Amino acid sequence: MTTIPNAIDLLKNLSGVEFPANKQELIRAARERKASKDIIKALETLPDHEMFDDPSDVTEALTTRR
Repeated sequence: MTTIPNAIDLLKNLSGVEFPANKQELIRAARERKASKDIIKALETLPDHEMFDDPSDVTEALTTRR
């Protein structure tokens, strides 16, 4: 099971992302910001074809996937 990242760490690593954004855009932004492996792994669990309107959508999607 993937660990849900701390919301503050997640937000820090998604700063500058233009929303709406898809999974690949979120992963790319997190990698550019040298996000931890846990954050990258969590983002990889997001649905492939979903668009996220803002960081809270990302957090909600991650917490409901437990």
